[in-house]
Amino acid sequence: MTVATTPSRRTVTLPEHRELYYGGRWMPALSGETRDTINPATGESFCTVAYGGAADMDAAIEAAHAAFPAWRDTAPLERARCLRKIADIMRANRDALALIDAADSGNPVSAMAKDIDIATSQLDFFAGLVTEMKGDTIPMGPEILNLTVREPVGVVGRIVAYNHPLMFCAAKMAAPLAAGNTVVIKPAELAPLSVLRFVELIEGVLPPGVFNMVHGGVAAGQRLASHGRIAKVGLIGSVATGRAVMRAASDTLKGVMLELGGKNALIGCPDADVERTARGVVAGMNFAWCGQSCGSTSRAFLHEDIHDAVLARVAELCADFAPGDPTDPATNMGALASKAAQEKTLRYIETARREGSRLVCGGKVPDVPGLRSGFFVEPTVFADVTPDMTIAREEIFGPVLSVLKWRDEAAMMEAVNAVEFGLTCAIFTKDLARAHRLARQAEAGFVWVNKAGPHFLGAPFGGVKQSGIGREECIGEMLDFTREKNIHIALD
Repeated sequence: MTVATTPSRRTVTLPEHRELYYGGRWMPALSGETRDTINPATGESFCTVAYGGAADMDAAIEAAHAAFPAWRDTAPLERARCLRKIADIMRANRDALALIDAADSGNPVSAMAKDIDIATSQLDFFAGLVTEMKGDTIPMGPEILNLTVREPVGVVGRIVAYNHPLMFCAAKMAAPLAAGNTVVIKPAELAPLSVLRFVELIEGVLPPGVFNMVHGGVAAGQRLASHGRIAKVGLIGSVATGRAVMRAASDTLKGVMLELGGKNALIGCPDADVERTARGVVAGMNFAWCGQSCGSTSRAFLHEDIHDAVLARVAELCADFAPGDPTDPATNMGALASKAAQEKTLRYIETARREGSRLVCGGKVPDVPGLRSGFFVEPTVFADVTPDMTIAREEIFGPVLSVLKWRDEAAMMEAVNAVEFGLTCAIFTKDLARAHRLARQAEAGFVWVNKAGPHFLGAPFGGVKQSGIGREECIGEMLDFTREKNIHIALD
């Protein structure tokens, strides 16, 4: 088994196979192309992996298409057994998978271990729903039987993001597989190693061609979205990529499921508890992931009555985050996924300074001993931000929080809803009527009250406006990978 050591001298088990996987076999990229995988904490290469293109995606889709009829006709409880076995394998290899995920993505290993818990929970959840794809009988008289049945759509494509590489892969295959579809997944371009190791571990659990994986870039993703044998495609990514996927899917009129960007608001009302609100602001920012989360509440609207107290406490809490080696269990904040992401974040910080916002804390690259070439940025908080400023309008996908002061509720809600995004919103208040009123007015698909950050399995998660199409993590996700057929039987 190939291993590598991290700066803290922890052993990372690298995948033996660095190829593409489809039809039950490991395959090199047809072009022979490979790409280096980069450790975000050091800027150094771990290894090279196969880098697929359109032709590779064609081959994987054909394999999935060939496997679909048999998997569709597999008894639902057998499909459930396979998903639960995959979950068990992940749990048995939790620590090793979390370590490679942390090393390759830059996120702390403690957070990646929780990611595996989330993925296994979703595998078990959808395994438990396989008998819930139910139809209806429709009364039309004594000599007629009219009924509906749900059928899998066919081959499903899923394109996942780099902030939760393994969790997104394992969790997002669960619903379509449970429904009887076959899957072709394009893992995160920047962090494929945990997915490669995952595929090694689950080999043989699913019949050949039921689950396929092609690592690659734009060409591979474009082909996955446009291919005529892909019945539905799901993406977790940026708004720009979502638009590209929709355009590619339009020629074949396939369904799309999109979880895209966010510029999410956290609202602190005048009656809100200061400590709870401050902790909510910090939790909602997902600083452990360097703010690399679509759901991050990166705009904090604090009422003038609590603004100063909450801001001061937020600055204190941010001091508890110390960017460091992602593979060290003591690390509570990792690195950005790439040099480009680091440079982009620093540009936004400079823009914020130039536009007149006030730097409260952070704002620079930390000096991390032994990791000076890593892609780190301190947790950064700006105050005196106005709704027209760049950092209040654009998704940074980095550890940068914008704090805005408000007095008038109507004007504040207008500013909250003024951006093109609508994924999440958090509201902190002791007033139940106010909570209901603001939750109703918020143009977001998911709203917390007196909490920020967590998802709840079984509760639909997804965005409105430019933040996405569809709902995930609930029975609706599985049903979205089915189609309803009506059968009319004349009995006379």
